[in-house]
Amino acid sequence: MGAHRPRRELPQGCRGPGLTGPGQAGSGPAGSGPAARVVRVLPDVPALDRALDYLVPDDLGAALAVGTIVRVPLHGRRVRGWVVALDVEPATPVERLLPIRAVVSAGPPAELVALADEAARRWAGPRTAFLRPASPPNNVAPGPVPVPEVGIYPTSVPPVSIPDRDRRVVETPPATERATLIASLLAPEGSTIVLVPDRAEADALVAHLAATGREVVAFRTDETDASRTRTWETARHGARVVVGGRIAIFAPVPDLRAVIVLDDADEALADERAPSWHARDLAAQRAAGVGARLDILSPAPTVEAVALAGEPIAAPRPQARSGWPRLEVVDRRDDPPGLGLLSAQLGPALHRALDAGTRAVCVMNRKGRAHLLLCRACGEPARCERCDATVAEVDAGLRCARCETVAELRCRHCGSARFRGARPGVVRLRDDLAGLVPRHRVLAVDAASTALPAFDVAVGTEAVLHRVRGESNPIGLVAFLDFDQELLAPRHRAAEQALWLLVRAARAVGSRTAGSGGRDGLVLVQTRVPEHEVLRAYEEADPSIARSVETARRRDLGFPPFGGLAELRGAPEAVAAACIALTGSLTVLGPNGDRALVRAPDTSTLTAALATTDLGPARARGRLRIDVDPLRV
Repeated sequence: MGAHRPRRELPQGCRGPGLTGPGQAGSGPAGSGPAARVVRVLPDVPALDRALDYLVPDDLGAALAVGTIVRVPLHGRRVRGWVVALDVEPATPVERLLPIRAVVSAGPPAELVALADEAARRWAGPRTAFLRPASPPNNVAPGPVPVPEVGIYPTSVPPVSIPDRDRRVVETPPATERATLIASLLAPEGSTIVLVPDRAEADALVAHLAATGREVVAFRTDETDASRTRTWETARHGARVVVGGRIAIFAPVPDLRAVIVLDDADEALADERAPSWHARDLAAQRAAGVGARLDILSPAPTVEAVALAGEPIAAPRPQARSGWPRLEVVDRRDDPPGLGLLSAQLGPALHRALDAGTRAVCVMNRKGRAHLLLCRACGEPARCERCDATVAEVDAGLRCARCETVAELRCRHCGSARFRGARPGVVRLRDDLAGLVPRHRVLAVDAASTALPAFDVAVGTEAVLHRVRGESNPIGLVAFLDFDQELLAPRHRAAEQALWLLVRAARAVGSRTAGSGGRDGLVLVQTRVPEHEVLRAYEEADPSIARSVETARRRDLGFPPFGGLAELRGAPEAVAAACIALTGSLTVLGPNGDRALVRAPDTSTLTAALATTDLGPARARGRLRIDVDPLRV
C-alpha cells in the first residue's frame, strides 16, 4: 500500500532512534551497511506517542506497508506498533538501530494512519487512540492489500431536492422514515460509510439497504473479536456500504466515495474517553482527504454542522410539520406555591394517553441541574442578560457560570430584587405520579435498571427515552416535568441539547397526525420560559429558529465553532501546573479545583498551542485530561 499512496512526513519531534543495549548495535539479518532498509514505527504505548526508527530484516520486508502491525524491542521488552513510514532516512546512525522482531498483522491503510495523525493534533491525544479502533481486534494475515472489488449500482432520486455539493446538511423531521433518503445518497460506485448513533435504526437500515441489493457491512462494537475481525477484513475489499456507530468511520475501505452522518447532535457520536473526538468532525476530515462527499442528516442540525457544510436543505413545509408530533407547553409562572412538579395539565394528559391504550414517559433529569432562582414577584427565572443562561446569586449580584457576566440583583422581567430558590423534589416523584393515575403501573427508571418490566407510566432521566424506543407497545405521551433545567443550563450547548431532547421525545411518540400513518402522540413541556426559541422552533417545525439565536450567541461569546475551547480536568495540582504552562499563549479560566477552561480565537490556535506546550511536568503531578471542544461545559 505504501507503494501507491503518497507518504506523509511526520513532524520532526516524532523522529527518534530505536533503543539499543550493549552488544546489540546493528544486530539482525538486515545488517548495518548502506543498503539497510529503515522504517518508522509508532509503538502502542500511549504515554510515549513518538515514532522510532527500526531496521527491516530481509525476510520481513515484503510483508510491510504503512499501517502494518509489527512487534519491536523497546526498553528491553517487545511491544506491538504500527509502521507509519517506509524507507526513511534515520535520524540515528544505522548501526545503532534494532531490527523489527516480527510482522504481526495487517493494519489500517495509509489513509487512516494519516487521519490518526491529524486527529491526534485536533483533539490533543495520542495517535494510538485512533490507530487502535482502526485496527482489527485479532490478527489478519499481512501482505499485499486485496485488489478492491468493483460494484456499480443504479442511483435513485432523493425524496427531497438536494443540490450537488461536496458537503450537505439535510433536515429530516424526527418522526419520519429516512431509509429511502439514505439509500438515495449512497455512492453508486466505491464504498459509503453511514454513521448511525442509534443501534435500532442501524439494524433497520442494514436490513433495508441489503434488500436493495447492496453489499452491507455492519460495524458493531458489541460483537466478539472474531466477528469484528471478519467485518474488518470484508470492508478491506471495497464496494461496500458500512453501517455503524462512531467507530465505523475507521472502516478500512480502500475506495471511499461518500460518508453519511446521522443525527450529529446525538452525543453517542462523541467518545466519552480522552481524547474526546466527535465522529462528525472526523468524518469531515476523512472525506476531505480522499475527495468523498459528506452528507449530514438530522432533524436539528448543530451549529457545527452548518458551519462545516452550509445551510440545511429542508423538506417542504407540510412534510416537515407532519414529522413533528404535537407539542403542549405548560406555562408554570402562575402556579401556586407547593404544587411541585405535577401541573394541573399533567394529570389529564396522562389519562388521555392511558385511555387510548398507549403508555406515558415522564422525564426528570436529576444530575447536572442548575439551581434555579425564581423572582418572588413575577415567577420568572433569573437569567443572564448577555447569554440567557441561569445565574447564581453572589455578593456582587447575579453571576453567570457560562459567560462570567455579573449583573445587579434584579429581575429582567419586572425589576424586583427578591428571589427564591426552586429545586424540584424528586424523592417521591414516582409515588406522586401513582396518585395521579391510580390502578396503573408506575415505574421509576434509573441507570441501574436493566430489563424494564411491564409499565403504564415510566419516570426517569432522559435515558428512559432510549430504553422504551422500539418496543411494540406504543408511547402516547412524553412529558418533561422541569424543562427549564435544560433550557437555562449554564452550558454553551444547552439550547442545542434541549432541542435534541425534544427530538428524541418526538421519535418516541410518532408523527403529528395519525392519518399520515403514524401515531397521534403528544410531547408535553412544563416550563417557566414558554417563549424560549427552542420551544418556538419545535412548534413551528423549524429548527433554524433556535439555531440562528444559538449561532449569534456563540459567535458573540467566542464558543465553538467560532472559537477554540478545551477543558482541563484531573488532579488539582496537575490542573494548576497545566494552567501556568498554558497561560502565556492562551486564555485560561481557572483553575477551579480539579478543572479549568482554556480558550483561543480558533480551534487551530488552541490545538497548536496544546501540541507545542510541554505538559510533562503537569502530568507528573497527577492525572490530567484534556477535552478539546467539550460537549457539556
